[in-house]
Parts: sequence; C-alpha cells; structure tokens
Amino acid sequence: MKTARVVRIEECGGPEKMMLTTVELPPPGDGEVLLRQTAVGFNYIDVYQRKGIYPLPLPTGLGYEAAGIVEAVGPGVDQHRPGDRVAYINAGVGAYADYRNVPADRLVGIPAGVTNEQAAALLFKGLTAHYLLKKTHEVKPGEIILVHAAAGGVGQILSQWAKGLGAFVIGTAGTEAKCAIAREAGCDVAINYSDEQWPAAVLEASGGKKADVVYDSVGKDTFLKSLDCTAQFGLVVLYGAASGLAPAIEPDLLNKKGCLFLTRPSLFPHIADPAVFRANAENLFDALSAGMVTARIGAEFSLDNIGAAHAAAESRATQGAILIIP
Repeated sequence: MKTARVVRIEECGGPEKMMLTTVELPPPGDGEVLLRQTAVGFNYIDVYQRKGIYPLPLPTGLGYEAAGIVEAVGPGVDQHRPGDRVAYINAGVGAYADYRNVPADRLVGIPAGVTNEQAAALLFKGLTAHYLLKKTHEVKPGEIILVHAAAGGVGQILSQWAKGLGAFVIGTAGTEAKCAIAREAGCDVAINYSDEQWPAAVLEASGGKKADVVYDSVGKDTFLKSLDCTAQFGLVVLYGAASGLAPAIEPDLLNKKGCLFLTRPSLFPHIADPAVFRANAENLFDALSAGMVTARIGAEFSLDNIGAAHAAAESRATQGAILIIP
C-alpha cells in the first residue's frame, strides 16, 4: 500500500471547501500504473466543479492532468516501465495528489526536451487549442480569428499556434498589462475588453473586416458582442465561461447576425479514444519542440496551498498556466 496525499471536497463552495487528506492506495490493478506525480495542471474547469457549476458526485477529488514518474505497473501493462516520464489527462477527476493509480491507456510518454512541468502545464490547454484550431475549425492562412482571454493559459497557446498557422490574430484581455502579454504570445493586435467599445476596436484592427472565427472562453461578458464581431457565415466557438454562463439566445439571432454558426465544444470527446489522445498529444509535443507553442508557467502552488491557487485564478491575478507541485 502507498500513502497518498489528495485534495477532496465534500460540498461545493469556495476554495476553503478543498481539504488535503491522506488515503491508502492499493497496488496498481490490471492495466494500471502507479504514478509519482511531480507536477499537476490547474484548469478553470476545476473551479467550475468546485463551485458546483459543473456538478460532480460528492465527495470528489479535483483535477484532470498531471505528469510524473512511473513507480510500478499492474498486470497487463507492457507499454510503460518504472522510471518512465509520463503525463495524462481524462483519467477521471483526482489529479490533485502526490501519488495516483492511473489507467495506462490514458498515459502518454513525455519526449526528451520536454520537462514534466511543461507537460503538466500544457497538456489540457494545448490539446484544447489543438481541437479548436484543427478540429472545430481548421484555421487557414489569411483567416481573421478573434481570441478572447488571449493572455490566459489556453489563450496564449491558441494565439501563438494560430499565428504559426498563418492567421491574423486579434486577442482580447481585461487589462493593458494582459494585452501586452497577448501580443507577446503572438496576437497581431490585442484589445482591452474592459472598454465597452471593444467591438469597434476589433473592426478597426482588422481594417473593417469581421472575424472568420471567434474563440470565446469568457462567456457572459463577451458572448453577445462576439456575435457582432463575426463575419457572415462565420463561426462562434463558445468553449468556456470565465465570467459566467453565456446568455441564452433565440436561434433566429444567428440568422440576423449574418447566418452565423455557433458551437459549444469541449476537450474530452476529442480525446476519448486512447489512440487519438496519444496522436493529438504527440502533435502537441511536436509543436512545442518546434517552437510553435510554448508552455508559459505563470504561478506555482503546493498542495498545502491549493486554496490560494484557486483564489488566484478566480481573481484573474495570474498570466499563463498555474501549476500545483505536490
């Protein structure tokens, strides 16, 4: 048996509802790997689930991605060995821990030249950018795209990768300092959406042209104006709700705004198949190695200080990815 430190919640609410406790882990079972986790990724979905916006059966752990070292393998596992560096996502909630048994088919090897910290900071966010740019809409050279929250973890990766694909990238962020970060991440133009006239600034930046695709992870505060920034027959991709859930609309509004398309995708259906997950992850690591994307780590917190990590994310006080170091 292995003693593991894990974060649990028994009821939804604020950061104080997260409790660090210990559990006894059994040896890895059939098809499982015991992983000593060296870096755990934070994602805003963790906040939604802690609050109950995206409810989970209680009590529950939190967290979806981590990287670490294989310590032991269970029966039937032949693709991983003790000592291997691996990362995972979509192994069920519970990544906020120092040790964990993980299904081997949810693991991907970390290539040389990529650190465990980079893998944990990048996997969820990078694979999100991957499906947004290559599956939800295949971004092409010369297209205009609008990326909200471009200074955030996903936003930075999305912006730099889209720029590498040849798009003209307009980013938005909530402060001038974050706009500077968005420009550093690859945005051709960055606009402060705390100014209510930001849609006019988008049109000015693009020479009067609306965006072929709008990637909106902010939700309530930006969604309706995102429709105004989208070109005829363009696509609005609503993939998050950092400011709250987007308001409901009548479908006919999409017609009135220019025969727009609207979708609400998420990552997990895109990586449900283990072979597809590994292929997408390898594509992401290739983009990282080629310098097309970077894993910018904005802050690190310990498991003992997990509440501060959530508080920092909710206050939007950080730029880039948050890591939890067990």
